[in-house]
Amino acid sequence: MENTLTTPTTAKTYFSRDLYQEVTNTIIEQLEAGTIPWQMSWTGGSNASFLRLPKNFSTNKYYQGINIVLLWSASLKHGFTSSEWGTFKQWSAKKESIRKNEKGSMIVYYDTFEKEIDGEIQRIPFLKASVVFNRCQLASYKPEAAPVIVASPASAPVETIAIIDAFVTATKADIIHNGNNPRYLPARDIIEMPLTTSFTATQYCTASENYYATLLHELVHWSGNPNRMNRVKGKRFGDQQYAFEEMVAELGAAFLCADFKLSTTQSGDHASYIAHWLGVLKDNKHFIVTAASEASKAVGYLKGLQVE
Repeated sequence: MENTLTTPTTAKTYFSRDLYQEVTNTIIEQLEAGTIPWQMSWTGGSNASFLRLPKNFSTNKYYQGINIVLLWSASLKHGFTSSEWGTFKQWSAKKESIRKNEKGSMIVYYDTFEKEIDGEIQRIPFLKASVVFNRCQLASYKPEAAPVIVASPASAPVETIAIIDAFVTATKADIIHNGNNPRYLPARDIIEMPLTTSFTATQYCTASENYYATLLHELVHWSGNPNRMNRVKGKRFGDQQYAFEEMVAELGAAFLCADFKLSTTQSGDHASYIAHWLGVLKDNKHFIVTAASEASKAVGYLKGLQVE
């Protein structure tokens, strides 16, 4: 498999804007402000709720890859509570107008152009940007009452969430509940999980959400096995490929948690966690874009294993 951290020269943008750097800077800005845009909980008391997958209101399709993270970042930054987005033209087609002085949020996508290489015409991909607006930015928008979140007591046990159990079972992943730490073991192709009694509630999520978010993280790792999606993975902590695979699992689990309407816990060592990802992102401007793309592919693969 091609090294997922290497961006082919054909994938670079041919315009003056460095969109990879702009995207990375957007995520870095959130992290430096102490916010992890792919973790599934709003901070801010009564405004707390799980983040929902952003969707284009006109096409009714969900955004994919890095655009999920970009729109989550915009929602967190500006306090948007709607998951619906659209271009200026799309909103206008529905007779909606954007409030004065509102600014749009960037999304990116690949386009192609033709170029002659070694005597052959080839289609060269490059990154382009577009701007979308959230429903909360419409002149017609009326804020809904903020949801009231009641945290579960720390002693509340993990409760079964049948729809996620069915999703995991359909993948036929081999899961053993006897480990001290959650982990995927590639050599044995198994997922080790601690007993459910090891999981407790936090300020942001229930014990059940903590358990299932962890399980989905390991399931994304499982999808990268050579016999499945064959993602390259580093062999030791600190290895760049190891970090890449961890980001794929982080984002893939986040996307799945949003699908299942789960909140996820803040990291135990919040400052250290943020510092780690800041270092990785500042070192490689292609990292987050490529990892988000692989995360969406992993989610698609897992969904493809589901029984109708």
